[in-house]
Amino acid sequence: MLEHWRRLEHMFHGAAINRVPAPILHVDDGYASVRLTLTPDMHHAGGAAHGAVIFKLLDDAAYFAAASQVREVFLVTVSFTTTFMRPATDGVLIATGRVLHRSRNLCVAEASVHDPRGRLVATGSGTFQRSATALDERVGYV
Repeated sequence: MLEHWRRLEHMFHGAAINRVPAPILHVDDGYASVRLTLTPDMHHAGGAAHGAVIFKLLDDAAYFAAASQVREVFLVTVSFTTTFMRPATDGVLIATGRVLHRSRNLCVAEASVHDPRGRLVATGSGTFQRSATALDERVGYV
């Protein structure tokens, strides 16, 4: 399984969307964490991180926690619910995700984002479904 988790990390880091903000992912058994240093270009007009940045951290942490349990195919997000608690303005944000439930075709995972002071910024939970896309070199799984 360790090789599977490292391949998931490689796939994540190679995705185009992760080249500019450069988040760092760590995957383990039913668990994932994503670290991202906020920069001003990630802020909305109010001077805090845009909700899309926070959502991406939540989705990535929950998704890769779920993906750690599925070795054959790429998962897709079926639904995701997000609750924002407070704004985040600077420093390193840390999102952690964990699997809550897994069946043959679906996986439910939750995630939370904390600011550099350890305060809860947002929470989310998602349902992820197996797709027909194989985990192979075409999706960066090498």
